[in-house]
Amino acid sequence: MVSLKDIARALQARRKSLGLEQSDMYMRIGMKQQQYQRVEAGSDVRLSTLLRVLEGLDLTLTLEPKTSQMVDEPVNLDRYKDDDNDDLDFWLGTEHSDDQNQ
Repeated sequence: MVSLKDIARALQARRKSLGLEQSDMYMRIGMKQQQYQRVEAGSDVRLSTLLRVLEGLDLTLTLEPKTSQMVDEPVNLDRYKDDDNDDLDFWLGTEHSDDQNQ
């Protein structure tokens, strides 16, 4: 699991790679240096705060499963089509049973 410290280190590295100081974040996202220092210190911040910081550093948030789960075979929805038609016939009163056809 990624820790808050890991995220903080990644944010700090990104900021430095852009040639920015912590105080520059005020001009980019309106966040005071003290508040931004708490983010880079690994403090537990609100998600909205993290999203602002990511925007200011030209980063995006990506969520991925821990393990990749490959689907062996695509799901074929056509196999359910007849069942849907049967339900529609029932509700419209147009359903035909084998007894009615004899």
